[in-house]
Amino acid sequence: MEISLGVTLAVLAAALLHATWNVLVKAGADKELETINIAIGSGLVALLAALFLPAPARASWPWLAGSALVHILYFVFLAGAYRWGELSYTYPVMRGGGPMIVALVGALALGEVLPPHETLGVVLICVGILAFAAGRHDGRATSFALANAVVIAAYTLIDGQGARASGAPASYTMWFFAANGAVIFSYGIARRGRAVGTYWRAHWLKAVIGGSCAAGAYGIALWAMTRAPIAVVAVLRETAVIFGAFIAYFVLHEKLTRRRLAATGAVMLGLISLKL
Repeated sequence: MEISLGVTLAVLAAALLHATWNVLVKAGADKELETINIAIGSGLVALLAALFLPAPARASWPWLAGSALVHILYFVFLAGAYRWGELSYTYPVMRGGGPMIVALVGALALGEVLPPHETLGVVLICVGILAFAAGRHDGRATSFALANAVVIAAYTLIDGQGARASGAPASYTMWFFAANGAVIFSYGIARRGRAVGTYWRAHWLKAVIGGSCAAGAYGIALWAMTRAPIAVVAVLRETAVIFGAFIAYFVLHEKLTRRRLAATGAVMLGLISLKL
C-alpha cells in the first residue's frame, strides 16, 4: 500500500493546520490553560460535527477510549515543553521522534514493512526534523519534548488502528475529540479549578479557531492512515515542523538559522523520496 499524490498533499495541509494551533499554544500567556482551552474548543467543535455523522463501528471504541486517556499525557507534556523551551526547538523534538518509533513498531508489530525508497524518505525526514533541534537548550524542555515523542508514537499507532476499525474515519476523529475535550476539561478543573472557566471566557474565540485546526489536522491524518501505511502518514504529518519554524520566525520572532534551512532541505529530499 503506497501513498498517492492526493493523500500526500492532504497530509501536508494537515501539517500546516497542526503547526498553526501549536503556535497559538506557544503564544499563550499560560501554556497549561492554553492547551486545556484548545482541547475544550476542539471538543465542542467536534461534538457539533459528530451529531451529524454516523457512529464509528463498535470495534473502534476501545481504541478511541485508550487514545483519549493517552492524550492527557500529551497535553501535559506539550504545556511543559512550551513553558521551558522555544517552539522551534521543542516542536521538532516532539514531532521528529514519534515517526521513527511508529515506523519501527509498524514494521515489527503491524507487518507494514516499507519499501526501500519510502524507508529512505522516512529517515531523511526524521533526520531533518531532529536537526531543527540541535544546540544547547533547557534540560526541562528536552525532557518534556522527548517524553511527548513517545506519547505521540503511542497515540498515532492507537488511532491508526482505531480509524481502520471504525469504518468511518471522520466519525472516529470527531468522537475522539469530543471525548478528549471532556477528559481534558475534567483534568483541567482538577488541576486549575475556576481558572479554566475564566480563561475560556477571555479566550474562547482563539480556542475555537485552534480547536478547529487541531480537529481538522488530525482528521485528515487519520483518514490518510486508512489509505496509506501509518508510518508514512505519520512522518509526512511531522513536516509540520517546517511550517512551525517559519511561523515561529514571523510571528514569535524566533531565529531561523542556516542549520534549520539545511534541515528543511533534508526534509524536502525525504518528501521527494516518498514520491511527492
